[in-house]
Amino acid sequence: MTHPPHKAPPCAQQDNQLALPRPKASGAQGEASTFYFERDFGKHAVKVLPGEFFVATEDLVLTTVLGSCVSACIWDPKLGVGGMNHFLLPGENSNDPASDSGRYGVFAMEQLINELLKRGARKSALEAKVFGGGHVMKNFTTITVGSRNAEFVLKFLQTEGIRVASRDLLDVHPRRVAFFPASGRALCKHLKQADSKLIAEEQSYSAKLTTKPVAGDIELF
Repeated sequence: MTHPPHKAPPCAQQDNQLALPRPKASGAQGEASTFYFERDFGKHAVKVLPGEFFVATEDLVLTTVLGSCVSACIWDPKLGVGGMNHFLLPGENSNDPASDSGRYGVFAMEQLINELLKRGARKSALEAKVFGGGHVMKNFTTITVGSRNAEFVLKFLQTEGIRVASRDLLDVHPRRVAFFPASGRALCKHLKQADSKLIAEEQSYSAKLTTKPVAGDIELF
């Protein structure tokens, strides 16, 4: 008598997934909380939405989709801890960090860096990969929002003495970014065009920033 090939029951397949490292949230303000299983990479994942960040040491993947926004993926290569943020500068003010608009970018960057330092990272060892700043909203004529965001993140990192290991900024394409915080590996895929959901998401985020003050001032350790 022949027997059908053995198939692992659903519970065993789920157990294999559960055995992988799961994200551990710190409960910090603005920390990403969208957890899911990323089948493309076979890893647990955290989706970083506009205005959020996440830091981890586990073997997982951080993902985001960027239009005009930018993401900085920063990690300590010796310690194996890394994180990602997702932000933009609201309004049409200068990208100078001292401006009202620039303070939102400073807050987003310092949130991420401070969480890395809390996990034991050394500021002198940090490296960054930066993405985004695409000109995806065709109705902007007097200012390119993405360009301001891209210029800001590079200026901030230079000021803080953090080396930019690689970048994929500007152009007209939205991007899907995947970052592996334990290894510092980053993947960036250009999308053909920004869908209505992405544009609506960034416009809503920008509108909230113009009416809501920065949550608080943060100083680097």
